[in-house]
Amino acid sequence: MQAEKKLFNRDFILVVIGQIISLFGNAILRFALPYYLLKETGSSALFGIVTACSFLPMVILSLVGGIIADRTNKRNIMVILDFVTAIIILVFYLSLGKIPIIPLFIVALMLLYGISGAYQPAVQASIPLLVSSDKLTVGNAIINQVNTLANFIGPAISGVVFQFYGINPILIVSIICFTFSAIMEIFIHIPHQKRPREVGVIAVAKNDLKDSYTFLKKEKPIFISVIFLVCIFNLVLSAVLIVGLPILISEVLKMPDTLYGFSQSALSLGGLCGGILTALVASKLKLKNLYTLLLICSVSVLLMGISLFLELPAIVSYWVVTVMCFVAMGVSTMFVVQIYTLVQTQTPPQLVGKIMATLVAVAMCGQPIGQMVYGILFDVFIQETWVVMFVASIASIMISIYSKRIFQKLEI
Repeated sequence: MQAEKKLFNRDFILVVIGQIISLFGNAILRFALPYYLLKETGSSALFGIVTACSFLPMVILSLVGGIIADRTNKRNIMVILDFVTAIIILVFYLSLGKIPIIPLFIVALMLLYGISGAYQPAVQASIPLLVSSDKLTVGNAIINQVNTLANFIGPAISGVVFQFYGINPILIVSIICFTFSAIMEIFIHIPHQKRPREVGVIAVAKNDLKDSYTFLKKEKPIFISVIFLVCIFNLVLSAVLIVGLPILISEVLKMPDTLYGFSQSALSLGGLCGGILTALVASKLKLKNLYTLLLICSVSVLLMGISLFLELPAIVSYWVVTVMCFVAMGVSTMFVVQIYTLVQTQTPPQLVGKIMATLVAVAMCGQPIGQMVYGILFDVFIQETWVVMFVASIASIMISIYSKRIFQKLEI
């Protein structure tokens, strides 16, 4: 094995460190900005609509990011996007209080989520270039753990800071994080072979997407089935957690900001544990059993709804919601790592970035729709939020059971 292909080589370690810093800045922003909007407006419907709008650029730019990742030095993508993110947050910080809150937040969140969508394909496409194929599952698990670790620490700290000092210190810290990450990423070397481009950018994008579609249709049609399944699951279940968690904890259970931050950290801790478990038992995991992970996520949401239906003391329901979020995130991380590894190992190197971006974009398409719908439903059923959780969980259980026949077709 070549030295540069060992798992813990210099460049892979720098990517991991850069991800820790950048994702920490991202995590405190993703906690503070939507939560600040919900606290200021008190509208579940508005909260759902704004978060849904912010997801749309992520879906679109993740496709663009995949095309760019396969044709451009991935290190340069990371550096540029981290610098741009720092500038956007600085402008937002200077504009807060001077521009109406709704348009300011819509624009800021759309830009930040869009950049995130363009950024992640570069990271995912760089992993196969930095680690050997037999260590790819472990490499993906480590990157996923970094993500969840940042999201574990970020909301916990952000919740405390938000409650006592407001949003401004969070914005300043995030600017520092993205700037430092960009500077450090300059020193990363990711193998890159420049591909000739004899036509315009639009034609390149069209041809690249056509290549991806042709590969999926002719070589891996099962990937299409899997990703549409995940899209529907995201619409039904993921969206209810994204919109519902802050509404349930802040508006329904009336918990303080610090406890909401703790719940967000519990989500990430579940992801961290799921990533560790995946790395430890990678050789024993069977793709045909992936449906059981979706089923566990569905049951977790059902238990949240039951706790609300029984009208347990607020603190008891809070802990049920938090623990079930931990479980759901843990098993969903195991699911994602296995899907990513499957695609990376069964896709030609020149198509990895585009295929990953296409699959992620399609998978995320359902979330904005679900977020808008659930935002409205939580407004309508604000006194009976268990109804929303029950509907989401039952629909998700049915999808999970149906998915069994699809996952049994996957190659091992």
